[in-house]
Amino acid sequence: MSTKAQPQLPESKDLISQIQFASEDGKIWFNEQRMLLVHSAVMGSLRKELIETLGVERARGFLMRFGYYSGLKDAEMAHKIRPDITKHEAFLAGPQLHNIKGMVRVEPTALTFDVEAGTFHGEFDWFDSYEAEVHINEYGLAKYPICWTLIGYASGFATYYMGRKILFKETQCSGSGADHCHIVGRPAEEWEDREELERNFMPDPIIEELFALQHQVSTLKESFRDPDKEEDLLFNSVGRSGAFKNVCQLINKASKSKVTVLLLGETGVGKEIVARGLHVSSDRAEAPFVAVNCACIPQDLIEAELFGVEKGAYTGATQSREGKFERANHGTIFLDEVIELSPRAQATLLRVLQEGELERVGDNRLRRIDVRVVAATNEDLENAVKEGRFRADLFYRLNVYPVHIPPLRDRTEDIPLLVDHFLEKYHTLYNKRTTGLSDKALQALMMYKWPGNIRELENMIERGVILADNNHSIDMESFFPSLAEPSHPLNVINGRGLLDAQEPENAAIDLNDSDWMDSLLNEEFSIENLEQELIKRALDQAGGNVSKAARLLGLTRPALAYRLKKQDKET
Repeated sequence: MSTKAQPQLPESKDLISQIQFASEDGKIWFNEQRMLLVHSAVMGSLRKELIETLGVERARGFLMRFGYYSGLKDAEMAHKIRPDITKHEAFLAGPQLHNIKGMVRVEPTALTFDVEAGTFHGEFDWFDSYEAEVHINEYGLAKYPICWTLIGYASGFATYYMGRKILFKETQCSGSGADHCHIVGRPAEEWEDREELERNFMPDPIIEELFALQHQVSTLKESFRDPDKEEDLLFNSVGRSGAFKNVCQLINKASKSKVTVLLLGETGVGKEIVARGLHVSSDRAEAPFVAVNCACIPQDLIEAELFGVEKGAYTGATQSREGKFERANHGTIFLDEVIELSPRAQATLLRVLQEGELERVGDNRLRRIDVRVVAATNEDLENAVKEGRFRADLFYRLNVYPVHIPPLRDRTEDIPLLVDHFLEKYHTLYNKRTTGLSDKALQALMMYKWPGNIRELENMIERGVILADNNHSIDMESFFPSLAEPSHPLNVINGRGLLDAQEPENAAIDLNDSDWMDSLLNEEFSIENLEQELIKRALDQAGGNVSKAARLLGLTRPALAYRLKKQDKET
């Protein structure tokens, strides 16, 4: 089934309502993506410098790729904003966004496409192209079409929408003397000069060479590190914050000795990863690393699990077996939640640390053991000593080299790196690709207080990858499904909610015109009743579709759902 365009573009209120000026934060939002308001003359200056530095051919390719990726991002957002309308109206969001952004005025002249069959033919007239204007201002009339960024945008938008490569060509251009521009779009394989057109969308060989050289230099630097420097990050760890690098320095210094290390920090900060990093950085790296969560072992079995048991030591001990310490001999043992050790296990652990020997449960033979102990807890061991829950002499023996691992809220600059790390992990695990996080979703992660730390962040990214469609970005609601509730911790930031920034401040009404307000204000006026009537009218116009009604009201769907829920409770 093919879809043909009407002579005029549809209403664009739903698109315009997604543009929000958060001037107090220094941000402009279009849906969940951060936007910039840039002078066209500045773009002209950039264009001129690219042409004079790279030459016309490379500048054309650079600007077409710039526009192409912008079109891809807008197509993804348009798909979210218009999920319930016809394919024809949804596609025309591209030309409408060209208009809204002030890039060019677009009028469709012919449009036939079938998403399922993959057929596409589109023709559009462009008027008052900013790109033609800035080129003429700098160079005068050109001998060839010069709306490179706009052509790239149209190609990127159509390619995303159709799910196959669609390329546009400018058949006439106001920048070269025509009264207006005209563009034609077809599937890439239908163009006779396909190779030449596609070459503009391929990465520049020089840029690729620069990236390759940069990678080689980075690799060489990694291979020839100064052994006296302590800034190396832990093996397989992710972070660049000062707090994280401080932990790395302490662990690297500890790795050169046999000292017992006590890792302190909240749950979920990655204590086991740090312990593994210490092990891999040490001269014990070839020996075993054994991790034990003491809280998961029953109190009556913890000694046998850690130190081994002899046959017949108790009912059920049908054979002799070594414990975790013996398995970790010459290596490293990580004792998480060490505060959960029973009093007898604490006494045995103290002997291992002091004498380097142990006895299995039910045995009277001493066994020599060479193990580095890394203990961890999220409780205050000093308080536990005062309360009589932990041996003072063991605490002092463990506390020789304490390392505090900071919570994620104290190392927010590491969040983007951790996000990329976990995205790659779960893209591979679930065999799908997303385009990453929306700008607003990343801002929300940066503002969140992270009670569950890195473990909570990883779980959120996994959830986001599962919920997002292939080749779509992960939006804020995928991470925080309860954002519509006013009590959500992210819903009040600097006195304002993240969702509030998505709601238009003035919609389509001129707030300077007081006549309409005067007509409303009388003795019977109720703002609650007005809100109810507006919501009812929007739902009627949308045929009961909450998403569409939310767009008519300039709200997000969660915000409207919350208001509906509130109205139901009041009635």
